[in-house]
Amino acid sequence: MPLPPLLSAPLPPALAERLTADQQQAVAETPRGGRIARLAADLGLDESAALALVAEAAGLTVASNLEADPLARGLLPARLVHDYQAIPIRVESEADGSDRGEADRAERPTAEELAGTPLHLATAWPADEAMQDWLRTFTPRPLVWHLAVPERVHQLIIENFGVGSGSLDDGDEGYLAPEAVAAPVEEAVDEDAAVVRFVTDVIAQAVTDNATDIHFEPQEGQLRIRYRVDGLLVPVPVPENLLRFQDAIISRLKIMARLNISEKRLPQDGRINFKAAGTTLDIRVSTIPTIYAESISLRLLNQKKEAYTMERLGMSPEEQAAIMHVLDFPHGIVLVTGPTGSGKSTSLNAFLRKINSTDLRIVTIEDPIEYEVPGVNQMQVRPEIGLSFAGALRHVLRQDPDVIMVGEIRDRETADIAIRASLTGHLVFSTLHTNDAPGAITRLIDMGIEPFLVASAIELVIAQRLVRRLCPECSRPEPVPKLKLRDTLAILGVDPAEADAVTTLKAPVGCDRCRGTGYRGRIGIFEILRPNDELHELVLKRESTRALTQCARRHGMRTLEQSGWEKVRAGHTTLDEVLRVVTVTDK
Repeated sequence: MPLPPLLSAPLPPALAERLTADQQQAVAETPRGGRIARLAADLGLDESAALALVAEAAGLTVASNLEADPLARGLLPARLVHDYQAIPIRVESEADGSDRGEADRAERPTAEELAGTPLHLATAWPADEAMQDWLRTFTPRPLVWHLAVPERVHQLIIENFGVGSGSLDDGDEGYLAPEAVAAPVEEAVDEDAAVVRFVTDVIAQAVTDNATDIHFEPQEGQLRIRYRVDGLLVPVPVPENLLRFQDAIISRLKIMARLNISEKRLPQDGRINFKAAGTTLDIRVSTIPTIYAESISLRLLNQKKEAYTMERLGMSPEEQAAIMHVLDFPHGIVLVTGPTGSGKSTSLNAFLRKINSTDLRIVTIEDPIEYEVPGVNQMQVRPEIGLSFAGALRHVLRQDPDVIMVGEIRDRETADIAIRASLTGHLVFSTLHTNDAPGAITRLIDMGIEPFLVASAIELVIAQRLVRRLCPECSRPEPVPKLKLRDTLAILGVDPAEADAVTTLKAPVGCDRCRGTGYRGRIGIFEILRPNDELHELVLKRESTRALTQCARRHGMRTLEQSGWEKVRAGHTTLDEVLRVVTVTDK
């Protein structure tokens, strides 16, 4: 039997006539999981409409709310399932015998009992003859095809076979991946090559899932891999045979980061420049020795990703107006505060892009450089050679800058230089780690900066958090218990009477588009503090953060909790999300 070409599926005639020859070729050359998206772009449709169009043209049904068929999981090699983006699914139908009760599933049917039962498969693109021929070599069951959302098909494959299982699959029973046809068989089955492919698959999947970090964590009897997605750690399904490759995977990561693979007793730091599928990543690598093996963390920085605007961050028109008023100032300091991962650098980048112009010289000092800003002079600090934030800032002041962005104020020396720079004709942006906006002022004073300098220099403080955004495809309004809502609002420091006008709030449901979580992406909530004369007096008296907060609220500052409630009322997120990310204090 000839080996199938990977990109052989022609377009159904009804679709082919709607595309030019070049567009047909582009669709054919796109990997199976991306063809629906490519077709949607060519036809000017959304992906749901394109999926329905392809299903109609191919005479297939569109399957939703997919569930994998556990009885058929062992029928197909993981490599084949990954390459063709097709997975056996359960279908809710008594006629074909595929929907079995829990009691029935406890007793696994024999091969003879299943031989005549149709095998339902969900695929990201209609199957061609070569693909069907390959599947028939592994199962005698009649094949019934369904089209499904490509992202959900891919996710289901990951959940049931594990990330990178196609690379480490050692039970192929003669199946050779189509892209390996031209390569020597020895190379295709080489363990080192398999590990290289696996690591690439793990990083590529993290990019697909919009993960910011990857953690390889050796545990007793397993190598656990987790992604940080939308601020939460998510366990990654892994192949059953992963532990056998643990040492090789750790060594591969260290080699990619140019670390000493023989040194396993000390922590090490490195960088990986990763390129795949048109994506360029600057990956920061950190290793630490643990009881079982070295634990490795990867921070993914996509320097070419689309930068966020103030609107995309989730700022309301009023918040944008308040910030833009200060961004037009010739001098002063603007601070963005919040914990690690709250989007501080992303906000500063949005501010820089807003004011960037040919008549301003903008210099940034960052660690790391997360976004490239055209026309801006960006500097990377390197503590290992003595280039710290404070040292870099001193040199930047000799570069005739108009605007300076300091990635983080970590110590008194950096704070002192930044404050004095803001008082001598420079607009300075920076970040601090505090829970709220007034806390940034007291933090600077605690660092040893004189209160009169802090009061004179600070023009704006923005505290922020990131909450998960409700999936627009599946979220739906649900009735709200009045008593519970009033109690929750009281906890958030919001007037409980606001609950009286609310009858429903949007709630997460879960669908194929959001992988069943009910959330897609994140949105910011903001607390914006603009110091006034009364606040200046309190700062000079070294008053507490609570006193500053009470003063700011009297003068109209909206707290993080109140900002979160506004996002909930607008249908962007949920109260549970706001409570999760906001530190509720007695304000």
